Amino acid sequence: MSTGPGFLTTAAMINGSEWSPACLPCSPDEGRTCSKAPEVASVRVQLEMQSLWRQFDQLGTEMIVTKAGRRMFPTFQVHISGMDPAAEYVLLLDFIPVDDKRYRYAFHSSSWMVAGRGDIAAPGRVHFHPDSPARGAQWVKQTVSFDRLKLTNNLLDDNGHMILNSMHRYQPRLHVILVDRSRDSQRYAHRNFCTFIFPETRFIAVTAYQNHRITQLKIACNPFAKGFRAADSENRHSAQCQTESAGLSLPWSVFEGSSPREDQRLQHQPQPQRRSNAHDPALQTAMTEAALSYGAGTDRRDGGSQGHFYSAPVLLTVPCQWDGPSRADRSLIG
Repeated sequence: MSTGPGFLTTAAMINGSEWSPACLPCSPDEGRTCSKAPEVASVRVQLEMQSLWRQFDQLGTEMIVTKAGRRMFPTFQVHISGMDPAAEYVLLLDFIPVDDKRYRYAFHSSSWMVAGRGDIAAPGRVHFHPDSPARGAQWVKQTVSFDRLKLTNNLLDDNGHMILNSMHRYQPRLHVILVDRSRDSQRYAHRNFCTFIFPETRFIAVTAYQNHRITQLKIACNPFAKGFRAADSENRHSAQCQTESAGLSLPWSVFEGSSPREDQRLQHQPQPQRRSNAHDPALQTAMTEAALSYGAGTDRRDGGSQGHFYSAPVLLTVPCQWDGPSRADRSLIG
């Protein structure tokens, strides 16, 4: 990415020791008495999914960090306006510690508490948006998403992920940098960028979620957590089915299916009268009664018709959800 020496100087100011709060004169809430270049002084940035970020912030946002790197959710997305359509800009994101403290989660009070002095800060890195550099006309016509950014706690990471310390609180910062290709651009590097901070995006880096409410909210809102939602729904349905089946007092092997020998024996049994619809509630009742009718007894499954006597338990599969017949079911319902 060839952007000229002025851009390198600007990036060094952002990522180096020369950075100070005085470099934030163009935040959206401040006046327009600004020493920045006109191309960046008029830039406005709006955080996307702001209400969702605030929901997380009220609970204490947590972001997973792993050795291999983990994506953020909510994803940092913004909408930008006020850019010079013909000028080129570079967008980058970095993370700064909110304080010099280390935290721990107190489960008895469901809150974060200071656990001591923070660890030594990880090497400072910045994440360049992959579309950089691009003209202002391109940035303003789309939602800018940093969905490729990953967080890691591996101090030796060589994949360009953002290195964070677990159990520390961080604040993301968005930097909009004007690409100045003039010869003396280094002299005006401090004028060619503007920084935006959204307090609701701060978070605590963790290796595993501590607050169960954060876990629930992420599963409920993250479109990539569909599998977790489906699994949770299936678990609830399975628990409900097991509760309903508990009153049947069936042998445990009923829930595990029939053996091949039992399948063969069932195939030689006369097939009972059946309905054409496998999802018919009457058929489900008949199947349940058939499973209960082991031992000496009479099975009146079809309007009181004479059934068969079984001298040994007939192990039938009684599925909780009638998605399709099993082998034992097929031998009974044809």
